[in-house]
Amino acid sequence: MKRIFALLLCGLMALSLAACGSKTQTRGDENQNEFLIVGGMSALSSGNDSNPVLVELAEKAGVEIEWDLMSDSLGEKVGVLIGGNQLPDAFIAVGFSQNDINEYGGDGTFIDLTPYITPEIMPNLCGIFEKHPEIKAGITQADGCIYGLPSGELMGTAAVGATDDLSIYAIPEFSMINKTWLDELGLAVPTNLTELHDALKAFKDNDLAGGGATIPMSTGYDQWCWGQEIFYAGFGFTNFTSDICFDLLANPDGTVQFVSATKPYRDAVTYFHDWYAEGLMDLEMFSQSTSQLISKVSQGRVGLTTWWEIKEIAGDHTDDFVFLPPMYGPAGTEYANTRNINIRSGPGVTSGNLNVTSACGNPELLLKYFDQWYEPETVMQLQYGPIGIYFSEKDANGVWQVIDDAAAKEKYGKSAGELKGQYEVFGPRLILAEYYNNVFALEDRAVERLQQIEEYWMPYVQSPVYYPNDVTFTDEELEVIKRYKADFVSQVAEYEGTWLKNGGPTDAEWDAYLKMLEDNCGMSRLLDTYQSAYTRYLNSK
Repeated sequence: MKRIFALLLCGLMALSLAACGSKTQTRGDENQNEFLIVGGMSALSSGNDSNPVLVELAEKAGVEIEWDLMSDSLGEKVGVLIGGNQLPDAFIAVGFSQNDINEYGGDGTFIDLTPYITPEIMPNLCGIFEKHPEIKAGITQADGCIYGLPSGELMGTAAVGATDDLSIYAIPEFSMINKTWLDELGLAVPTNLTELHDALKAFKDNDLAGGGATIPMSTGYDQWCWGQEIFYAGFGFTNFTSDICFDLLANPDGTVQFVSATKPYRDAVTYFHDWYAEGLMDLEMFSQSTSQLISKVSQGRVGLTTWWEIKEIAGDHTDDFVFLPPMYGPAGTEYANTRNINIRSGPGVTSGNLNVTSACGNPELLLKYFDQWYEPETVMQLQYGPIGIYFSEKDANGVWQVIDDAAAKEKYGKSAGELKGQYEVFGPRLILAEYYNNVFALEDRAVERLQQIEEYWMPYVQSPVYYPNDVTFTDEELEVIKRYKADFVSQVAEYEGTWLKNGGPTDAEWDAYLKMLEDNCGMSRLLDTYQSAYTRYLNSK
């Protein structure tokens, strides 16, 4: 479901405001060495329990970790745990937004980590802060507290020769079409939405997967790297998921807007309803998981989809697919926005992927364990895979070399991307730009994706303007966000899904929708809040 943190804000505990760093120990004591950690994992991962790097780190630190991880429905579970005061010792890879961190830090759900970020407890992280004080500054809240450990992958297109260094996350999802099916039907790769519609209809009518298994188009619904948003480019926008506020876009003139209250948005959902009604869009797109989508595409059932890259989702059918750049729409527009956070390769650091809760009885020991994650060769292995599997040798300069597809398939029967997916660990991974020069080589897949961003997608981005994730809010602004954001994003999600499935909106329905957003969801107050914070941010720069 769209906007996974709506439930988080709705499920806040009725806690009294706590001073920074205050704790309520409910699970353990100062001698605790066993910890429950709840959070996210890759849909391709074999799990943290069996990861050899994590097993070794736990043994070194003298801790036992009970991992409760999932790749789907994470937001709902976290909301229930927080709302029901059933806190684990820590949350990992949840991706709490800046607003969430301020909220949960202020009410005592998350503890202040500054007393534990010392050379004795966290020498690796302290060393990073000494060399990169901007990272520490970026995760320190207005109250002077740090409520989460830093995470970031400072990899940008400058590594492949681009003059404007954009993050590898700038365009989170690529669209791709089954060219084998196009060739079988004698069709060219579409250049506009009308041609794309006709190709999808031909896929369906000719049942190219056979046995009635053909799915012309399958994606998620406004998901991180597998949603339908890229196809809205034909109407002048791509509202990629953002941890600030979904559908919030920044304009080159310094103003911000909710795209979900504009005519292009209305035109887009109205247009794509026809595709849904014709059976061209997967009927399960609003509910399916990442693993379900991967299964469909890798089985050769899908004609059009979106994902981070082709190899990871298509499996044995990788060679069937080619990239499909943003399509011209009915009005002749093709425009892709960059994602609203982590656009440039620096700072691009967040603190929402490891947050220790007030239930933890021994934060010092837990943070000693996680400090190991910041050792360069360790983070390298958590990001890609273990030494001896994903990394086998160093070059003449002592830089670890990554496995290539041919070697990975020969040794493990998997591509390098699939191997990475199996061993990748989500959480407080901080990969500094200098690591790519002196610790490990930039993997071929990363080089390829950076080149693809620069060559295939950036030509369609008129201006790489974005609403930054490190913007700060006043207490009054946070109150407005707390009061209205959850309702706003959930109502937009509900109406968009309804219109895509059932058609509309009529003029009367659209007017009622805008009135509802204004009267019930504080749209103007929210927009004024985001505008004020963004203006301050621009002035500070």
